[in-house]
Amino acid sequence: MTLLQLLNDRVKAALALAGAPDAQAIVQQAAKPEFGDYQANGVMGAAKQLKKNPRELAQEVINHLDLQGIASEVSIAGPGFINIRLDNGFLAARAAEALKDPSLSVKADHPQTVVVDLSSPNLAKEMHVGHLRSTIIGDALARTLTFLGHNVIRQNHVGDWGTQFGMLTAYLIESGNEQNPAHALEDLEDFYRRAKVRFDEDAAFADRAREYVVKLQGGDEQVLALWRQFVEISLSHCEEVYKELGVDLTRKDVMGESAYNPALPGIVAELKAKGLLTEDAGAQVAFLDEFKNKDGEPAVYIVQKQDGGYLYSTTDLAAARYRADVLKANRALYVVDARQGLHFQQMFTLARKAGFVPADMQLEHVAFGTMMGDDGKPFKTRSGGTVKLAELLIEAEERAFALVSEKNQDLSEAERRTIAKAVGIGAVKYADLSKHRTSDYIFNWDTMLAFEGNTAPYLQYAYTRIQSLFRKAGLPEAHQPIVIAEPAEHALALVLAQFPDAVDSVSREACPHFMCAYLYQVATQFMRFYEACPVLKGAVETQQSRLQLCQLTANTLKTGLGLLGIEVLDTM
Repeated sequence: MTLLQLLNDRVKAALALAGAPDAQAIVQQAAKPEFGDYQANGVMGAAKQLKKNPRELAQEVINHLDLQGIASEVSIAGPGFINIRLDNGFLAARAAEALKDPSLSVKADHPQTVVVDLSSPNLAKEMHVGHLRSTIIGDALARTLTFLGHNVIRQNHVGDWGTQFGMLTAYLIESGNEQNPAHALEDLEDFYRRAKVRFDEDAAFADRAREYVVKLQGGDEQVLALWRQFVEISLSHCEEVYKELGVDLTRKDVMGESAYNPALPGIVAELKAKGLLTEDAGAQVAFLDEFKNKDGEPAVYIVQKQDGGYLYSTTDLAAARYRADVLKANRALYVVDARQGLHFQQMFTLARKAGFVPADMQLEHVAFGTMMGDDGKPFKTRSGGTVKLAELLIEAEERAFALVSEKNQDLSEAERRTIAKAVGIGAVKYADLSKHRTSDYIFNWDTMLAFEGNTAPYLQYAYTRIQSLFRKAGLPEAHQPIVIAEPAEHALALVLAQFPDAVDSVSREACPHFMCAYLYQVATQFMRFYEACPVLKGAVETQQSRLQLCQLTANTLKTGLGLLGIEVLDTM
């Protein structure tokens, strides 16, 4: 049980005994240390309902509040706030318990099967910076949910079907390269660009491309053979990026749009049978009253085009049903650009109305904003082109290598390269993950690679500093007791005890920035502790106690950064 859950339960029980069983217990971290460690804010609302003096009710709550062995001080502040200061012995015991458990005492009470839909690039071209956020946010959520004990199923819903493949096939055949597509597709991005120009400028070519789409959907063997090579080459590009990013996505996680093609006629037939479709101008559409416009007209959700073709709206319905029926998911997270928000709201609504997903299955659009350049516009190359993700990661490592070489000239080049990869890739990831995912953010190399502030290098350095300490003093002796006496020890032990709450917040809200904010707090409190409480001086018992707090800090930083997909280093 997390600290917040424990305190909320105790305060809620005390409110009930004080005559307010329906009151909400709102316990949160105190804004300032002088107020205590936590503050309970549910009393004033309960007093208003009961027509009681808030401070008198607060005292009644305190009289019933069972925090024996948990809190050393409970007091009333202002008009009825309850301040709680945790007991040093309690914090020491929590720290000792976390040191013995590799999971830092974090496990879900009710494990679920959770599908995480992440990355999802279009396979006709290479991954670009627009794919970064879906990939790393989804990876962080999948890692966190797995850590909690959930059965996590990653689904890389790649765009491997549709018009772009008809366009590529038409251009490949037109250019006479269908016998040797691997050579023609060596630079997939350039090939796609040339095919797109032909598609946009030549109506006859565009018609041929659409014919190839029909052939592809119909199972034409020649077109399918070429399509398979497009997919293979594209996925190879993706795998190189995933490896460089340190993202846990493999071929077994790929479940592209093509996988649902056989199910699409059945999706349309079921929707028709349930009276959810109407023919409109030859297309099959669902009119959704839940999304009426200002004129009171229902939204139109198209599931089959006039020519009989399907859209990603149809494929997404099939995917939702597959995740419910086959994967038996209790919860499905769709880590997709915020601009797709309305589509997902409509798709979720229609999927539920059709009975494709059960009422108790959670469907969540994990929306995210845009990576912006210094000009406040979507991040582009200087010439205005799209930035390839692979090139961005190479630049991150090179910049980090220059920085590491400047600070560590005595290290070998191989050692500096190893450090540069962890620092460079970690910096790119953390700069993104530390922002609320729904926010747009400015991409800035100097900020993300800084060794001060809320950055990955700062956290990695804090971990390295502890390892340096262990090289001097040795690892702590586990049998020695942890004793919390100084204010800086109390503050560090308190924040370390809050790790389960941070993990719970990431899981519940699907927001990795909670973990980033928490880890920054850990590193900051450790630095204060390090300055205020000399670790290698004083009695042996004091040294051993403080070394154990250092060990738990290192474990927490390593585990927390690992949940974000970021490496730590023993030396930097």
